Amino acid sequence: MIRVVTAEARETMDIGRKIGEAARSLTACFSIALTGDLGTGKTCFVQGLARGVGVKKGYYITSPTFNIINEYPGEKRLCHLDLYRLSEADELDYIGFEDILGDDAVVAVEWPDLLAETGFEFDIEIRLEFDKDFNRIISLFPSGQQGSNLLSNVSL
Repeated sequence: MIRVVTAEARETMDIGRKIGEAARSLTACFSIALTGDLGTGKTCFVQGLARGVGVKKGYYITSPTFNIINEYPGEKRLCHLDLYRLSEADELDYIGFEDILGDDAVVAVEWPDLLAETGFEFDIEIRLEFDKDFNRIISLFPSGQQGSNLLSNVSL
């Protein structure tokens, strides 16, 4: 586990950028579970992740709360999901979850519990929370070899 404290949004974005840059060279799909209360910086992290995987600055990265999935082209395709509005695992089939998984993708999932219930294993889980001074505490938990390798090669 790696723990980082950030005081500003740009620092949270920078962590996302570094992870995205490292994920760019992977030859397999890379998946990230993002957990934390509303406003803790999940989308801010994904904005940095987008820059790291090569999504052009012209794309405005927003939370896909109502769309469920936002997809962005880059050197690695970024699929940003928000599963908050889904209530059953079967709904993952309806949104085409299996279709977005590919070797050219980095998949970042906000509110990932429903997907985790299906047995899907994320490469990294990132938990975001605030401390008493409203700094962001970002905890990164790798799962499996790909997640461990990536985090060992990223300087946070």
